[in-house]
Amino acid sequence: MKIICVEEHTVDREMAKAAAPALLREAPYMGAQQDAEAPWPRGSGRPTVLSMREADELAADLGEGRIRNMDKHGIQMQVVSFTTPAQLAPPDEAVSLTRAANDRLAAAIKAYPDRLSGFAVLPWQDPRAAVAELDRSVGELGLKGVLIVGRPGETFLDDPRYAPVLQKLSDLRVPLYVHPYHPLPQVQDAYYGGFSPAVSSWLSLGAWGWHNEAGVHVLRLILSGAFQSHPDLQVISGHWGEMVPFFLQRLDDALPPRTTGLPDTITEIYRSHVWVTPSGIWGLPHFEFVHKVVGADRIIWSVDYPYLALDGTRAFVEELPVSHEDKEKMTHLNAEKLFRL
Repeated sequence: MKIICVEEHTVDREMAKAAAPALLREAPYMGAQQDAEAPWPRGSGRPTVLSMREADELAADLGEGRIRNMDKHGIQMQVVSFTTPAQLAPPDEAVSLTRAANDRLAAAIKAYPDRLSGFAVLPWQDPRAAVAELDRSVGELGLKGVLIVGRPGETFLDDPRYAPVLQKLSDLRVPLYVHPYHPLPQVQDAYYGGFSPAVSSWLSLGAWGWHNEAGVHVLRLILSGAFQSHPDLQVISGHWGEMVPFFLQRLDDALPPRTTGLPDTITEIYRSHVWVTPSGIWGLPHFEFVHKVVGADRIIWSVDYPYLALDGTRAFVEELPVSHEDKEKMTHLNAEKLFRL
C-alpha cells in the first residue's frame, strides 16, 4: 500500500535564530521542552515522541537519512513543511528568510522528486509580500501549498488583512495547512499557568493548548465566511482535526445558519473545505469517530515526523477495520488528488 504523509517537518536554522527573541518573549515556557527527554520510551505501546534535541537533528535532514528512514517504515512520500515560526522574525528580514527557506526545500525536492514534496512558508508580517511569495513558491518552485505554524500575528487568518493571501490560495487551488503553535500569552497564563514548568509547558502546547488554538483557528475561518468569500480555499487540520470534528454536532446545534448567517451548517462547510490528518495519533477510537463523521474522502495520512517517529505507521494503517478502498483513499489517493501529485 502506497503511503503519502503530509505533516512531516523540517527546520530552518537562520529563520529560527531570527524568530528566537520574539518566541522567548511570547512563550518562554517552551524552553522547558527543549532539553526534556522523550516522555515515553520506544516499545511502550504509545506513539514514539522523540526528544526535541533528536527531533531537531532529524528535521534538518532533507537527504539520504530521511529517505532511508522512510524506506525502513514503508513511506513512499513526505510532503515536507517548516515548523519554524517565520511570522516571529523581524519584519525587515522575513521576506529574504522565507524565500531562502523555500528555495532550500525546493532544491531538496528536486533531488528526490518521487519521494519528497513540500509546503511553502510565508512572510505573514507583510500580506502583500506573502501573496508574492506564495505565487513564486507554487508557480516557480512547484510547492504544493502553505503551512502556517500558529497565528500569523496577534490575530488569526480571518482578520481582513490576510484576505489577499486566502484569495491567492483559492485562485491557485492549493491548500493551507493550519498547524498549531503556542497560544496567545494572555490565554496561556490564565488557562495553563500555575503548575510545574514541565506540566504548564506541555499543557500549553502539545498536550492540549495548541490543539485547542488550532481548532479555534479553523472555526474562525468558517464563521467569518472565508470559504464563501474564497470558494476554492481548502484547509488541512492535523491531530484528527484539532478537536473540532468531535464537536461538530454541538456546533451545529448551538450555531445554526440562522445565527451564523452562513448558507450551510458548520458541519457541511467543514466537510467541503477541511481535510483531516492523524498527525501520528494512533488511537483507534479517534480514527473510527473521524472516519464516521468526516469520512474517508476527507482524511489524508500524516505522522508528524520527526517529532513522532515513523514506528508503527504502516501497521496501524494495515490493521484499520475499514475497506481496502477507504485505506487507499486515506493513504495516498486523497493526497494525490488535493496536491495534484
